[in-house]
Amino acid sequence: MTTKNRCNSILHSTFVALALAGLTMLTNGCDMIEYHPYDLNIKGDTDINRKNIQTIEANLNGKEEFSFVLISDTQRWYDETEDAVNAINERNDVDFVIHCGDLSDFGMKMEFEKQRDILNRLSVPYVCLLGNHDCLATGKEVFNTIFGDENFAFTAGNVRFVCLNTNALEFDYSEAVPDFSFLEHELQNFPSQASKTVVAMHAPPRSEQFNNNIARVFQYCISQFPSLQFCIYGHIHSFSESDIFEDGTMYYSAPSINKRNYVYFTIKKNEYNYELVNF
Repeated sequence: MTTKNRCNSILHSTFVALALAGLTMLTNGCDMIEYHPYDLNIKGDTDINRKNIQTIEANLNGKEEFSFVLISDTQRWYDETEDAVNAINERNDVDFVIHCGDLSDFGMKMEFEKQRDILNRLSVPYVCLLGNHDCLATGKEVFNTIFGDENFAFTAGNVRFVCLNTNALEFDYSEAVPDFSFLEHELQNFPSQASKTVVAMHAPPRSEQFNNNIARVFQYCISQFPSLQFCIYGHIHSFSESDIFEDGTMYYSAPSINKRNYVYFTIKKNEYNYELVNF
């Protein structure tokens, strides 16, 4: 082979190698590219809350004592969410997990799918609420498909958990948020096997997301539920315990997951306990 031919051969081989490398990178990167920010072609599990609620209700039917973990605002902190899942899975005293919203930062399908796939590794069933970041772009539609309705309820043992969308600011006050019709329906159709109530939400009263024009009406409404134990929420990215309305109803928040904490609740026959756990 002449020097000229050898050079041409080397150049050709180099070109082919670079082309193949580029093609490989493009192929491997396809799953990382969000082709359209409003993509609603959901991949993987859907209708998760309904399915997991069936498991929760079946597992805890007739029980007066059980425990659950509260997390919230996992958003972009995927590694910390994985660590939280692993830490919870190491316990044998957790019956279910409640995520109080903000699974995403920008309401993108890819964010919800990634968070769902991590949470699906939990060894116990879980439910997720809608957060204000989850309402961005087509986030609400993605949430509705993957997890379910933004207002829902379930019965764990003898406790009715009423889970609400309270992100009024994201809806421009164009519809009732929180949904008093839903609350009225829940109150009128309170299950006979339940004797206590816990109310869950993302944004608490007095926050910028909540419709504070009706904050006291909201508090009066939820106080009508049988034996309201406490309220839980997320949004503020830190742990808090406060009697917001000074009426004896305690509100507890879960820190954002990057703080590497979760709140562990135990509900007993005549009391409840809680603990902020580091992981």
